[in-house]
Amino acid sequence: MIYLRTQYRATKNFSKHSIIDLIRFSPGGISRAEISRQLQLPRTTVTGIIRELKAGGIVHEIEAAAQSGNKPVRVEINPSYAYVVGIDLGATHGTYILADASARVVREMEIALDVRSGPVQILDLIDQNLDKLLDIAGVERSKVMAIGMGVPGPVVSRDGVVSAPPIMPGWDGYPIRAELHRRWPCPITINNDAELGALGEWAYGVGRGEDNLAYIKVGTGIGAGFLIDGQVYHGVTGGAGEIGHMTIQSDGPLCSCGNRGCLESIAGGEAIARRTMEYLHQGRKSSLSAIHPLERLGARDVFAAASRGDALAQVVMREMGVHIGTATANLVNLFNPGIVVIGGGGSQVGDLLLEPVRQAVGKRSLRISSRSVRITTALLGRRSSAMGAVAKALSSVLHQFDQAEAGLRSGGNWLQPE
Repeated sequence: MIYLRTQYRATKNFSKHSIIDLIRFSPGGISRAEISRQLQLPRTTVTGIIRELKAGGIVHEIEAAAQSGNKPVRVEINPSYAYVVGIDLGATHGTYILADASARVVREMEIALDVRSGPVQILDLIDQNLDKLLDIAGVERSKVMAIGMGVPGPVVSRDGVVSAPPIMPGWDGYPIRAELHRRWPCPITINNDAELGALGEWAYGVGRGEDNLAYIKVGTGIGAGFLIDGQVYHGVTGGAGEIGHMTIQSDGPLCSCGNRGCLESIAGGEAIARRTMEYLHQGRKSSLSAIHPLERLGARDVFAAASRGDALAQVVMREMGVHIGTATANLVNLFNPGIVVIGGGGSQVGDLLLEPVRQAVGKRSLRISSRSVRITTALLGRRSSAMGAVAKALSSVLHQFDQAEAGLRSGGNWLQPE
């Protein structure tokens, strides 16, 4: 009898979680009939679960615009159910997004930082800026129900730590999640920033409806996030997607990881700045020559100049695009995604980067794979990873409503033994 009751609970809660996810990722809401059809559930089951979710304040119903007299009722997540925060911690910046339960951005903030300052200083800075963000938004600290954060390195998700991150000296094994939880006693998720970029673009951006997606984040570092058969792929140790450390030139420049010729050492942020300075020292004309001292020049300056039409900056971006395209071609041959999304700071130059990437993929990938892949920039722009962090935080909130009743635990392993 206990076994049967447990099985019934498991089936019901699986249906409930499936319904929540279908609702939250359906723009404009979804009707009960459509929920029943897509999930192949009896209408009575759907009606009963929706009734429970409404009673808990998680969803509400709205009348959609009438097409022919009738006003169909659609179900959507209740925005006022919770607030969450998504954080994208980059090598040189931090992006913070405060969102409601429907993933609507309430307020956002971006600050300059140096991740090499170490975990103690950076987590203090995150704490201060979260308080500042909430103060600007007029939201009490106690109203934040979950926080998601992306970091630029391999993440051991179950432990909430990064493992040997090349561009995060001093962070290896540091208890990031535990320290954040000490300051903010709510569910905290820590993931790789490129993985979150893939999730953000799938959930709210250009990758909607794609089961096989690759997101490449181009900034100080270069990383990739993979969605395979509708699931984010982490790898055995959380190290999947380190495309920045794919060897492009066997005798190339020394990389931060200790190897030579990695994509990141040739086309990452520092390489972009270094290549631009080499051209400037050769006497090439550019608006960037006005930066003094020239050593202050960074990849963001090159991205901005290229977007403004600076010829030299555009040359550099095309060169970088060839290298990134070579790595992408290898990825397309190996993974065969339906879409490759270029995000991070490099995405702001648009076709200046995309065209050489597309050309390299067309030249170096197998025809069957190159013809079926779409290569585009992130619809969410620099928000992709932060919005992916919002999606993870919302999962913590929306799927914990009945944990005490059902004996659920996080991480997808829902049912505990009785």
